[in-house]
This record gives sequence, C-alpha cells and structure tokens, in this order.
Amino acid sequence: MFSNSAASELGIAQLGGRLHPAVADLAEAAWHVRDSVEAELEIERGIQGETGHVRVRVTPLDARLALAIATDASETRAAEAARRDFAVNVSHELKTPVGALALLAESVEVGADDPAMVRAFAAKIRGEAERLSRLVHEIIQISRLQGADAVAAPVAVPLEEVVAQAIDDERIAAEAKGIRVDAVAKASPVVHGDRELLVMAIRNLVDNAIAYSEGAQKVTVTIDVKDGLAAVAVLDHGIGIDPKEAERVFERFYRVDAARSRETGGTGLGLSIVKHVAAQHGGSVDLWSKPGVGSTFTIRLPLHEEGA
Repeated sequence: MFSNSAASELGIAQLGGRLHPAVADLAEAAWHVRDSVEAELEIERGIQGETGHVRVRVTPLDARLALAIATDASETRAAEAARRDFAVNVSHELKTPVGALALLAESVEVGADDPAMVRAFAAKIRGEAERLSRLVHEIIQISRLQGADAVAAPVAVPLEEVVAQAIDDERIAAEAKGIRVDAVAKASPVVHGDRELLVMAIRNLVDNAIAYSEGAQKVTVTIDVKDGLAAVAVLDHGIGIDPKEAERVFERFYRVDAARSRETGGTGLGLSIVKHVAAQHGGSVDLWSKPGVGSTFTIRLPLHEEGA
C-alpha cells in the first residue's frame, strides 16, 4: 500500500501500512463492480480516539491496484448541523411573537365594543410586532455576518465616531430608565472595517448594558489602545452574570434571564452578532462579570494601517 501523510491524518491509512477496514471494504466493492465506489465514512483517528467524517472514492486500476481519494467531510458535517440547529432555533423563536399576535388579534375581535380594551391590546400588538421585526432583522444580520464577504468594502473608521453614534441610538432607551451613558476616550484609535457593522456591535453592547441595569445607574463606554489593539469597553453596574453562564452568552439565542430578555424585547442574538462583527474585523470580544457588581464587555480590534 502506498499512501501520503494526509491519508494517515484522515485515518484511512493505519500503522503498519494497513488500510482502514471500511476503506478496504470499499476497494473490494470497487473491484467487484469494476467501477468507482464512493461513500462517507466515520473513521476514528488521532491518539485520543476522536472520530471524523471522511468522503472516500475508490477507483480500481487493475486486478490488484486501486486508487483511493479521501477528503475531510467533518467541517461540512459540522456546518450542516449548525444550519439545522439554526433553522430549528429560528422556528422556535418566531413561534412566540407570531402566536402572541394571533391571540392578541382574537382578543381585539372579542373586545371590539370596548375602546379602552382595544387600545390596550393594540399597544401589545405593536410591541410584539416590533419584537418580531427586530428578530427578523437580527437573523438577517447574523446570516450576513457568517458569509465570507461581510466586510466587503472596508474603510478607515474612527472608533470615537462609532461609539458616539451607538450611544446616540440608545439615548431614548437609556433616558426611559434614568440611566446615563458616558463615553470616555483615552485614545483616538482608527480601525479598518465596516462602520455600520461596528456601530451595530457597540450599540448591541450598550443596549445590553441598559437592559440589565437598574434605573439611575451609569453605563460607561471607554475607548483606548492596549497591546497594539483598539479596545472599546462597555461597563455597567447591573445584575452581573454567573461565571457558568458567561461561557455561553455569545451563543445564538442564548439568554441568561429568558424572562427579563422577553420583557426588554431581547432576541438572544445581540451578543452573538457582536462576536461575529469582531471576528469579521480580525478582532475578538471578551467578558468580565461578577453577580451583583456588573459586567464589562470589551471588543478588541486591529488598528488601521495607512495604505490598507
């Protein structure tokens, strides 16, 4: 048997120059039908016994020789699983506001002769419609961010302007809770990227800080340069996040407090969008939090280089 190093890495070639039994069976089948045979196999590989999916095509060359070409299908399988999970989650999330709208519409019909009741239900319908609209918008955004060309035409973007826009967008929400949002610029970094996406990411962090803070508290957005990276930190003095929950807050549709999230109109996608925006700009986002003390979300991004 002749094989390259990739065959060993994929697990189809084993120690001692032996062919993996499943691939040997494919070769026997190919010789039997005198034609190429193809299959996807789950093969154990690596010293820790991990399994991976490998697409193998075996073509007989003569009565004794066959050519086996293998490609790693693990990433494709993982992507398919992620798409299925996303579709299931989206369907589940859409059911809630759609179901609520249907029930509220029925209530309006029943109370058509009571103007006060109709107004009350109309307000609730508007709230559910706004939540549904926001959910659909964020689903579109996260789908865009998972594409290869999310930042198709990057430009030089001053982060002070991004932060100012994000805070201004959240002004009404902050004032409604009596929360002051301050920007503190310790530096004036410029990054290379998509201004709209960066504003959305910072806005999501500010919105999250407002949602999980009590009234009359303060949210601070700090702009700085640390270790050669631009850093925007959003600090709140809200309820904080348990360390066990902190590991999952950037997952799609994950909510630390589902009841509070629904009350504030949260979709469970905001922080996941932040993570994807940072990644699309070659950066990262991290979280420091302590229950009862507050949270600090920090986005770190590469600085803009002249001529880039």
